[in-house]
Amino acid sequence: MRYILDRLGFLLISAWAAVTINFILPRLMPGNPALLMVDRYQGELGPRALAAIKLQFGITSQPMLTQYWHYLGNLLQGHLGISLTYYPVSVSHIIATSLPWTLGLAGTATVIAAILGTLLGIFAAWKRNLRTDSILTTGTTFTGAIPHQYLGLLLLLILSYHFHWFPVAHSYSASMTPQWTFPFAETVVYHSLLPAVTIVVPGLGGWLLHMRNNMIQTLGDDYIVFAQAKGVSPRGVMLRHAARNALLPSVTNFAMAIGFVVGGVLLVEVVFSYPGVGYQLFTAVQNEDYPLMQGLFLIISLSVLVLNFLVDLLYGLIDPRARRTGVA
Repeated sequence: MRYILDRLGFLLISAWAAVTINFILPRLMPGNPALLMVDRYQGELGPRALAAIKLQFGITSQPMLTQYWHYLGNLLQGHLGISLTYYPVSVSHIIATSLPWTLGLAGTATVIAAILGTLLGIFAAWKRNLRTDSILTTGTTFTGAIPHQYLGLLLLLILSYHFHWFPVAHSYSASMTPQWTFPFAETVVYHSLLPAVTIVVPGLGGWLLHMRNNMIQTLGDDYIVFAQAKGVSPRGVMLRHAARNALLPSVTNFAMAIGFVVGGVLLVEVVFSYPGVGYQLFTAVQNEDYPLMQGLFLIISLSVLVLNFLVDLLYGLIDPRARRTGVA
C-alpha cells in the first residue's frame, strides 16, 4: 500500500505541475492570435458580441491568479476552450474526434512493433554470434536509422503514385460515411496500412536490440547456469527462464512508448494527411492556435503520466523487489 500511495502522490504532483505549466506557457508567448481575431470583427459586431468572443477565448484583464482558478474550474468540467482554427468548434471536440484515429493507428503499430521486435530479439539472442543474428541486428539497425517521414514519402512515391496500390492520403474513402460497418472498417484498414508500415519498420530495431541485449545479459546469470546444469533444454532455458526475466525492463519501455502514442506520430500523420492528434498539433502550430495547442499538450502530458503510474503498479506486481526497494 505504501508503494502505491508513493506512486499516486508522485502522479498527482506531476499532474498539477503539468496543468500549471500548461496554463503559464501560452501566456508568456508573444502576441495573442485571439486578439487579432477579435480585431477583425471590430465594426462588424456589437459590443456584446465582441465581449462574448473575448470571454470564449479567455481574453480578460483579471489577475493571473483569478484566471488560474477559472482555468482549473473549466478543466474539471472538460472545457479546454475554443479553437481559433476551427472556430467555433471546441478544443475538447477536436481532441475527441482526433484521438481515436491516433490510438488506432499509432497504438496498433507500436504494439505490433514491440511484439515482433521482442520476439526477434529473443531469436537473435538464441542464435547469437551466428549469421542469423548478424542479419537481424544489421538489417533492423539500418531500417531503424531511416526517418519516419522519408520512409513514408518513399512508400507514397512507389506504392501510391507509381503503382496506385494504396491511397495517398486520409483515413478512409471520401465516398463513405463513418459508421460501424464492415465496409467502412475495411477502408479504414486499407488507408492505414502504409502509415502503419512507416511506423513499424523503423521501430523494430530498437525493440530487437534492447531485448537481445537483455537476453544476453540474463543468460550469464547464475540461475541460468544452474538450469543448464540440471539438464534443462536450450529452448526451455531461453523461453521459461531467460526470456521471462529479460522482459521486465521492456515493460517500462513499452509503457513509455504507449504514452507517447497519444501525441501521435506527427510527421507520419502529416505525410499521409492522417487526421490524428499529431496532424492537429501541426495545424495548431501553423495557425498559432494557442487553445488547441494547450489542450493537445495537456492531454499528451497527462496520458504519459497516467501510463507511467500504471506501469509502476504493474512492475510492482511482476517484480516484488520493486515494492521492497520502492524503485521500479
